[in-house]
Amino acid sequence: MVLTIDPEIWIAYHALIIGIIGVDLLAGIKRGHALTFKEASKWVALWVTIGILFGFFVLFSFGAEAAGLYYAVYVIEYTLTLDNLFVFMIIFSYFGVPKEARPVVLYAGILGAIVMRAGFIFGGLVLIERFSFMVFVFGAILFYSGIKLARAGNETMAVEKSPIVQWARRILPISDEYEGVKFMVKKGGKLMFTPLLIVLLMIESSDIMFAFDSVPAALAITNEFFLAYTANISAVLGIRSLYFLLDASMLKLRYINKGLAIILIFLGTKFFLSGLNIHISTVESLAVIFTILIVSIVTSLVIKPKRSKNG
Repeated sequence: MVLTIDPEIWIAYHALIIGIIGVDLLAGIKRGHALTFKEASKWVALWVTIGILFGFFVLFSFGAEAAGLYYAVYVIEYTLTLDNLFVFMIIFSYFGVPKEARPVVLYAGILGAIVMRAGFIFGGLVLIERFSFMVFVFGAILFYSGIKLARAGNETMAVEKSPIVQWARRILPISDEYEGVKFMVKKGGKLMFTPLLIVLLMIESSDIMFAFDSVPAALAITNEFFLAYTANISAVLGIRSLYFLLDASMLKLRYINKGLAIILIFLGTKFFLSGLNIHISTVESLAVIFTILIVSIVTSLVIKPKRSKNG
């Protein structure tokens, strides 16, 4: 599917996103504290509503098939962010990031992720167009990611072993204490970075690793840049408020990872088949994806975790 997108649409979309980000930032500055569960719920609802409404715009402008592809990418990307959010929690916990500084770090990370995600999607499409064998490469990435996710337990992230952390502490002048929401401070006439910079570097590096799963997944669903890009951005922008919602409720659907693992393996297989000129239709692909997601969510809600003998 190839869509013709007028420049006005690109301008209007980014103007809308920038405007809402501005409102969110101003509200955060005025609030002066981390989002509560109630506040986070409202912002999550707002970002999800924006994502859904944009899908209606795609439906009325480009048809049902384009809208279906947009929603499929949006749902996959939004769901995949759950694992990324728990990585954020580990990073914030390890570095003891003050609650009031977390919204700033998350927004800085999200804005960086938007730029990186656009580059990853564009680069991925160029590679697929110029080198036909890349469908097998992306297929292998998704297949491996799916198997890895399926086998994952409750491992924690060894933050202190991260090359980013080791490099930053060795090369950059890092102060020992946080200074509110500042990334740089002046001490004794010397410019120094606060630990908040390391946290931001960790957030950005984790999003790069996350993009290696999410971008191929998006490209396995559609090779139309506009749909893959807008669905990705619509999903990524909800990460900040979703983080505080999860942080406040500590809610996690136990079987959602298993469902995502199956979807990633399915999308990897779809890439492989396309390289062999065996194509799965859009309707069939969407049916498989949404069925797996629904089953994993319902299973998580219905099947209760087993209690230990001592508990």
